[in-house]
Amino acid sequence: MSNLRDTASIEKAFQHAKDRYAALGVDVNVALKALESIPVSVHCWQGDDVQGFEHDSEKLGGGIAVTGNYIGKARSIDELRSDLEKAFSLLPGKHRLNLHAIYGEFIAPTDRNEIGPEHFQGWIDWARQQQVGLDFNPSFFSHENANDGFTLSHTDAGIRNFWVEHGIASRQIGEAFGAALETPCVTNFWVPDGFKDTPADRRAPRERLAASLDEIFAQELDPQRHLDAVECKLFGIGSESYVVGSHEFYLGYAISRNKLLCLDAGHFHPTEVISDKISSVMMYLPEILLHVSRGVRWDSDHVVTYSDELQAIAQEIVRGNYLDRVHVGLDFFDASINRVAAWVIGTQNMIKALLTALLEPTQQLKQLEIEGDYTSRLAMMEELKSMPFGAVWDYYCLSSGVPIGLEWLESVKQYENSVQKHRSNISETV
Repeated sequence: MSNLRDTASIEKAFQHAKDRYAALGVDVNVALKALESIPVSVHCWQGDDVQGFEHDSEKLGGGIAVTGNYIGKARSIDELRSDLEKAFSLLPGKHRLNLHAIYGEFIAPTDRNEIGPEHFQGWIDWARQQQVGLDFNPSFFSHENANDGFTLSHTDAGIRNFWVEHGIASRQIGEAFGAALETPCVTNFWVPDGFKDTPADRRAPRERLAASLDEIFAQELDPQRHLDAVECKLFGIGSESYVVGSHEFYLGYAISRNKLLCLDAGHFHPTEVISDKISSVMMYLPEILLHVSRGVRWDSDHVVTYSDELQAIAQEIVRGNYLDRVHVGLDFFDASINRVAAWVIGTQNMIKALLTALLEPTQQLKQLEIEGDYTSRLAMMEELKSMPFGAVWDYYCLSSGVPIGLEWLESVKQYENSVQKHRSNISETV
């Protein structure tokens, strides 16, 4: 942590930054207070390469691939929780944890359609102790009933019913999370169904998917405890030509069934961005879920960096006044670097982007636009890029009691040397 002289320097730089922003009509303290209220849902699967803790876990499938073999992969729930605690301890603010169904505590072999809240009681207890909320995802992949690439839209009614039962069970688990922790759990549905080559019938699988989802969502759940989200995708590994749950399919489904739409930053064409979609879908949906990721040429789920698109996503949330209607989650997995560091880097960047957006003189920018003064609008937008945002970020970390600058990296390296490097590295490059 910073010594007293560093603290004085940080506070001095912060005061200078406050003055600079005040000259633009921005109250930095108001921005920081707003930032403290925005939780980021951190995904559990970065810690163990999406393997989960089912008995006799299979290799990944269903359009998911993780590359890399860095030391220290979590091999048990206890190790995963230890890594998560380390990551959360280095992040300013209070956040959430996003779990997949394959991360339950299964003492005996339990198939996906048999899971229940009892298999996640340990996570509820842990979340209560850590003071974090929980979100959830059914796992429609890496299972013998998904080997041909189809689940909820399968032609076999028995297989469809198996996955419907899994979806219903997942909602019950999510509701239990929300009830126990007194904060709504967002349960997000993504299914990998699709064809590698051109299909002869695009309609029937979508009709079957809609019918299966309607079965899953038949029971109304208290929105104070539980929220449903559905996630679209353009293509995946093994479904390059056709994905049943396309953007248009799920947009229509979410609007007609009053569900959250999940926009994943890697699930569209490389030239598309989800920042441009937020204001459109928010016109017709009360709430949405974001899976913030970084695709490199394809949906490759790289660690989130402080990119133009990340900043644009945060700007749209703030400029549109959507902070209470957008649920921000992360979705990436990188086994080529320290997994805890990947969590910290990606989550920090999401928080930084939100802070940058909150430090904009939004109303002034909008007024200039209304007046047609695009010259001043552009000049102000460009001036904001060189404002002392870093000084505000350092102060936020200082006031939150977390490391400043790259101090967090030294903490992760010490954790790697004392804890992670002693784990048997049984992971394989997939």
